[in-house]
Amino acid sequence: MAYNEQLTNRVRAALAAIPNVEEKKMFSGITFMVNGKMCISVGNDRIMCRVDPAIHDDVVVRKGSRTVQMKGRDYRGYIYVSEEGIKTKKDFDFWINLSLEFNKKAKASRPTQKKRVAKKGQA
Repeated sequence: MAYNEQLTNRVRAALAAIPNVEEKKMFSGITFMVNGKMCISVGNDRIMCRVDPAIHDDVVVRKGSRTVQMKGRDYRGYIYVSEEGIKTKKDFDFWINLSLEFNKKAKASRPTQKKRVAKKGQA
């Protein structure tokens, strides 16, 4: 799992005063969960921010940012921001604060339930 340790430490420091932060290995990096909800993920050369889908088009035009795409599908409300887009403290803080602001009203994902396989002799 490749992720940028220096960038991870920047995000970790930015979230240090925030309660209920948990780190999980996912999305090919380290994801910071706030109050049980995905907030920011750090990869090799970028962060992925979860933002309000209503403002997605307004913020995705910023330097170094693009819409997250997986399996040919655009994910509104999820934005990759390259290191170029978060070089300055002002730009970095913009994305961190935007993600934290949306986290307050974001819904948590429902935990996936493992399918139970009926054993022989059970219905």
